[in-house]
Amino acid sequence: QVQLVESGGGVVQAGGSLTLTCAVSGSIEKIGNMAWWRQAPGKQRELVALITDTGSTTYTNSVKGRFAISRDDAKATQYLRMNTLKPEDTAVYYCYVRWKKFSDDMNYSDSWGRGTQVTVSA
Repeated sequence: QVQLVESGGGVVQAGGSLTLTCAVSGSIEKIGNMAWWRQAPGKQRELVALITDTGSTTYTNSVKGRFAISRDDAKATQYLRMNTLKPEDTAVYYCYVRWKKFSDDMNYSDSWGRGTQVTVSA
């Protein structure tokens, strides 16, 4: 059973910073893409940042230059450093991971964390 546990959410003033952490547990040999999504009240879930297994990153336009995604495969963990936070960043943040139980498996499986609340006050 693969589990993702997020931590690091909280309440911060506008302009502040937070770092989210997502730890992957379970018997898996290969982790593929890792990503952070968020969902604000009344809005659809959106992709915030993604990092491939080769380290390439992608960000949604609204967070470019402010957020940084990273990963530590030895620890099966990904991070999202969020700087210069704005009230519009308020949302539940979810981590997402694609993984293979065995490296030579043909297909990846997907797993989601339960989410961590980030609230940015004006």
